[in-house]
Amino acid sequence: MTASQISSPPFAASPKPTQKRFQIALIKPSHYDDDGYVIQWFRSFVPSNSLAVVFSLVEDSRLRGAIGDDIAIDITAADEINTRIKPAAIIERFRAHDNFGLVFLVGVQSNQFPRALDIARPLREAGVPVAIGGFHVSGCLAMLPGIQPDLQHALDLGITLYAGELEGRCDALLLDAARGALQPLYNTLNDLPSLQGAPSPILPKQFLARTYNTQTSFDAGRGCPYQCSFCTIINVQGRKSRGRSTDDIARLVRENLAQGVNWFFMTDDNFARNKDWESILDQLIELRAESAAAGGRDIKLVIQVDTLCHKIPGFIDKAKAAGVVRVFLGLESINPQNLASANKRQNKITEYRAMLLAWKSAGVLTYAGYILGFPHDTPASIAEDIAIIQNELPLDILEFFCLTPLPGSEDHQTLFKQGVAMDADLNRYDIEHVVTAHPTMSREEWEGAYLSAWSAYYTREHVERMLRRAAATGGGISRLASMIYLFSSMVAIEKVHPLQGGILRLKRRTDRRSTLPLEPVWRFYPKLFVEVAIKLYRSAAHWLWIDALRRKVRNDPNRLNYTDTALTPVDDSDTEELELFTHSAAAQQAVQHARKIKELTTVKSVA
Repeated sequence: MTASQISSPPFAASPKPTQKRFQIALIKPSHYDDDGYVIQWFRSFVPSNSLAVVFSLVEDSRLRGAIGDDIAIDITAADEINTRIKPAAIIERFRAHDNFGLVFLVGVQSNQFPRALDIARPLREAGVPVAIGGFHVSGCLAMLPGIQPDLQHALDLGITLYAGELEGRCDALLLDAARGALQPLYNTLNDLPSLQGAPSPILPKQFLARTYNTQTSFDAGRGCPYQCSFCTIINVQGRKSRGRSTDDIARLVRENLAQGVNWFFMTDDNFARNKDWESILDQLIELRAESAAAGGRDIKLVIQVDTLCHKIPGFIDKAKAAGVVRVFLGLESINPQNLASANKRQNKITEYRAMLLAWKSAGVLTYAGYILGFPHDTPASIAEDIAIIQNELPLDILEFFCLTPLPGSEDHQTLFKQGVAMDADLNRYDIEHVVTAHPTMSREEWEGAYLSAWSAYYTREHVERMLRRAAATGGGISRLASMIYLFSSMVAIEKVHPLQGGILRLKRRTDRRSTLPLEPVWRFYPKLFVEVAIKLYRSAAHWLWIDALRRKVRNDPNRLNYTDTALTPVDDSDTEELELFTHSAAAQQAVQHARKIKELTTVKSVA
């Protein structure tokens, strides 16, 4: 955390002469790359909603004088993926106030837990109070018996663990810290709070400046009704949907627009299942009109939805009108056996084309997650599936993940109970490393299939095809080209997943994992210089060939007449002709099941 972020107004109250000053440092930790260096960028892609949520709750406590009228609260917030954390500077800041305060490491995922401990260790040695919350702590306590060794290690260091959500409980936590009476463990998992009337997640612009497009995030709701076995959200946030009020969402959007922030990532795992989706979108449509009339910024939204959202009347049209420009979809697999093995039965391959064509016709960029390593996957079947997707689905961006038994998921709980070996290094639980055995693939084959998938999907031929589809359907080929560049270059050049990527990788010699030695200056900096030079060259070359294809498509006088299999309207003959539906017995069975359901539904409606 830099000196400029050891903050002042508007996050510090005007002090009275005798006021004590309670220090709060909110930190969203990053994690380590394969060489043990913190993954950090000059500009990061994805903002942290956990940081925004906790900041707003603490700021609300500050404004209300929750820990006493004679105590001022100073708050800083830092996302380590774009901001350097300096424990020595934090120690100096807290020492100046007799360690009166709290360092809260928020939203800590399993792969970030080792880094969180490395940040916390010197702070605790200096007597600075530290708490860790987030999905790792919550997931482990929700799904596993007792206290696991990594959590016990944190407790042994004197770190407070926080499981569950902070709404309605922030005052109590801060009061305990102010009294020097922090509990070792706070577990509120069995009491999920209502979000109605809770402080909305708003980060001041100064903390968003190092995100791509100065982007912020918010959750309109939490919880998901589905039961995907690889998911941690359902076991931490629950299966019942809890939402913010439409007025609260409108207010947070207005406040962000007022500070010049107009890009929003809605972090709801599945916004389409929010019961208030329509009123929220209607409100956002009105706000767009208000902003346009006042000559203000236009609202740009990125949302996450399921693969059946197109069947909700009016959903896609209203999403487009509300400012949705990108949508993330949990496609996961085109093999029905794989989907069934993960309890993701809500995904119907027979609906994929209709859903994607609906978003394509609205001019919204589609991103789909695809999981590799399901029980029925092989390197050959993965390659075959990618080829089918390229030819038959009008999808824009495809991103790949390794099936990972994340602590907090049913998959992890099952393997834990069965005594199946899983990687002991939590840093590898980043959904791009293989951390357990596969029934048919070796670790090397699985890892190779993951790396090959990226290069197989983002070929020159397919990149041109995607750009031509965008041009023919009225999509923005320039913005698609930019997204293709970002997603196709991260793994190949930077060796990190795009969702933890950014612009211009930063690497510091001393910001290395505590279990690894510091490299000497004479070795580190020459190696870093060569590494940066090679990456810049490869990045420039990569962009040039994508941009050449973009210009080729843009200058083609027949670009509006382009069509291919993926762009053809859905037809009853698809199930007999397309490989998506015929390439396996499981796919054919899925088609037969869909037909049976349709027949039964038709008969019932006629009756």
